[in-house]
Amino acid sequence: MFGLKRLGSLFSALVVVSVVASSCGNSGGGSSAVGTGTSKPPQSTVNLSYAGSLEAAMNNVIGPAFSKASGYKLNGYPGGSVALANQIKEKLRLADVFLSASPSVNNTLSGSANGNLLTWYSDLASSPLVIGYNPNSKYASQLNSGDWFEVMRQSGFRLGRTDPKLDPKGTLTETLVKDEGTKIGDPSLPTQLLGSPENSAQIFPEETLVGRLESGQLDAGFFYQNEAKMAKIPYIETGISIGASFTISILNDAKNLNGAIAFVNFLYSAQGSQLLNSVGLLPAKPVVHGTGVQSGVKF
Repeated sequence: MFGLKRLGSLFSALVVVSVVASSCGNSGGGSSAVGTGTSKPPQSTVNLSYAGSLEAAMNNVIGPAFSKASGYKLNGYPGGSVALANQIKEKLRLADVFLSASPSVNNTLSGSANGNLLTWYSDLASSPLVIGYNPNSKYASQLNSGDWFEVMRQSGFRLGRTDPKLDPKGTLTETLVKDEGTKIGDPSLPTQLLGSPENSAQIFPEETLVGRLESGQLDAGFFYQNEAKMAKIPYIETGISIGASFTISILNDAKNLNGAIAFVNFLYSAQGSQLLNSVGLLPAKPVVHGTGVQSGVKF
């Protein structure tokens, strides 16, 4: 009996020792894995709110390359820059990083009146505004050979654009058509081509515009050159120098600050610049506007 009790006590002691050793081994093993860079960072998801015109670039090129290089998973949400900023401000959208198609949108997230959500942004890249068209449209050959605004004046021409209240591209579209009207001496051109400011027959969410054009619902639309190139949409230049000026910033309340810094640093690295070029963007010199850049950000 005594032998059995002693054997049982010895077995219990061995179990305790085994558990303790196993716990210590797991702790040490975890640290070792992180050190080698073979495991994901402790907080592995970076939440990015970004201009919808970069959706294909982020999903197919930049996002996968960043994840491979850093171990972080990029959780991107595309949309009109103004709409995204409003969602962030109203706490409807969680974002660590904000990538806008227009510098002015950042102002809606800065200052005490806007909760000091960001205090700085940096120039990232640019892309001109062009007219993308469906190659199967009956107007395709005319767009290639004549004045684009004359083609769009024709009855039945189906034009697509984004909402100027929600997306900088919509505002740039209005500016471009107005400038073209001034150029040709026809101030009524915006009304002729665009109709009313809230023309529901033309205005669509930015992230759906490419699909509508490709499916034949539209004859042409206003796009940034980079998104037209990524979608392999044929396009024409307008002769008016206007386009997107993409900027990037880290939100002051970023939940994954280390991941946000890693993403910004990646975009400004040599590899990042090459990737921006590959998706049709012109990388910009990183000029910082504002103050309070988080420690560790490298431009």
